[in-house]
Amino acid sequence: MDIQVGDIVRLKKKHPCGSFEWKVLRIGADFRLKCEGCGHQIMVPRKLVEKNIRNLKRDL
Repeated sequence: MDIQVGDIVRLKKKHPCGSFEWKVLRIGADFRLKCEGCGHQIMVPRKLVEKNIRNLKRDL
């Protein structure tokens, strides 16, 4: 999957704040994602992110 820093990903499950969208801040074995709703940042394994992606928006 071709995900780059700055992209917005829509995941299967929503964050407790209600947002489904996350901004990609870092890529590697783990992804650093920032919630677009509340700004909370998390580190998630690449495998888990790729499995749960529903939609991908490019940041132009």
